[in-house]
Amino acid sequence: MKTRDRLRIAMQKSGRLTEPALDLLNRCGLTFRQSRDKLFCFGEGEPVDLLLVRDDDIPGLIAQGVCDLGIVGRNVLSEYRLTAGREAEELAEWRALGFGRCRLSIAVPQELDYREAAQLQGQRIATSYPGLLGEWLRERGIDAGVVTLAGSVEIAPRLGTADAICDLVQSGGTLVANQLREAEVLLESEAVLAGAKALPSDERGDMIELLLKRLDGVIQVRESRLLLLQTSRHALEAVIRLLPGGPQPTLLPVAGQPDQLMLQALCAGEVSWRQLEEIKKAGAREMFVLPVEKMLA
Repeated sequence: MKTRDRLRIAMQKSGRLTEPALDLLNRCGLTFRQSRDKLFCFGEGEPVDLLLVRDDDIPGLIAQGVCDLGIVGRNVLSEYRLTAGREAEELAEWRALGFGRCRLSIAVPQELDYREAAQLQGQRIATSYPGLLGEWLRERGIDAGVVTLAGSVEIAPRLGTADAICDLVQSGGTLVANQLREAEVLLESEAVLAGAKALPSDERGDMIELLLKRLDGVIQVRESRLLLLQTSRHALEAVIRLLPGGPQPTLLPVAGQPDQLMLQALCAGEVSWRQLEEIKKAGAREMFVLPVEKMLA
């Protein structure tokens, strides 16, 4: 295969991961120009291109060297690694991206008095993830029939082709609509950045390292808030104890008020009203919570 000098990332052409993935890449400073067939996006600022494909095809494109990285659900990547044989051995999950969260679960009819996994012995379970389901059953010594379906898994019990299902669950509304309830969680999934375990030894490897640093910064900022407040020196210790997790705060003197300090803290995650109220009780005032747009460590 001809060596490429541009990094290529595979991602879902259309679906629930598409818009969040594009937004994440844009926040990393990457912009693209889409081809007429809407299958390829050429990177305009950096040597990074996108290939828009079905999500199930993404792990294979990475394993075959067609793409260097892929944004794909952990469920898809995990299933491929279990079922694709030796070509999947070199695939790795580089980063969890924090969107597209769901879970792969076993669901049973609502009327079933389900108490433990052993009750699945001898049952037929319909799924689009035979690798993950098979591994879960083997680990527990359960001999159950795996009915592989490409879609519409949730209606299998109503059609009489299965006794239970193993499928992706988000809100659980689809299960309720089909008289099913969640019984076991096999895998917590979300969008991940996948790639080969070994980085390319050329400029693409350097670009991957740069992209990972940018991703780390974007993800950290997305989950962070900047807290600004004033407090007195004698209340400072009590205020700091209540701050949400993060690096040590920055302290600045307040002009003309030697007993007062301005505190600036980067907080890991949301800052709730209840937290603000507790910090105020400890001696803080003039409190502001601000979003963080960019951060470079």
